[in-house]
Amino acid sequence: MAYVTDEMIEDMERRYGKPRHISMTFEILPPEMNMLQGSKKHDRNHDLTVFVFRDHDYREFAAIAKHMFPPGAFRAPSGAANPGEPLEEAARREAREETGLDIVLDRFILHVHARFTCGPVVEDWRSLVFTAFRSGGELQPQDREEIRETRWLTLEELQGPVREVLLGTGMGLFAYRVALHDASVAEIERIRRA
Repeated sequence: MAYVTDEMIEDMERRYGKPRHISMTFEILPPEMNMLQGSKKHDRNHDLTVFVFRDHDYREFAAIAKHMFPPGAFRAPSGAANPGEPLEEAARREAREETGLDIVLDRFILHVHARFTCGPVVEDWRSLVFTAFRSGGELQPQDREEIRETRWLTLEELQGPVREVLLGTGMGLFAYRVALHDASVAEIERIRRA
């Protein structure tokens, strides 16, 4: 059974709007490729990334740091849908596991097609990016084996010091997250101005 089908994406587009489609390619290091390939069990090739905002002003969102992240590195929570799991349920479940928050999805803002290369090895991936609002819960990770820390982060912090830390690692997967953050913030700023 497929993780994500075209029909599932079309359903989310009807409910949460048509996202901007973008494509990116990144060269990654062999350990990063091993990690990426390890996450592709049962042919998984996606993540759902959710910017969960504290309030409707789109200023502060729930950010997570995994145990392997260097100090000062954060990102929006993300994870995979299980095979056959509706994308909305998967986004809510992943947000709850990683942040402790209950959420209400707001908009489908990005559909990112990513290609990761490591020499001759190529892996295709896609990130489906949503905005959401907190509807309950307390900001603290439920899955402490995966998540080291959570905090409220402003978009300015994400684009300033956090961006510098992620790029400073020299890792292609973090460079991808920075590019995904940049594109997401551009869409969120458009929403805030509307």
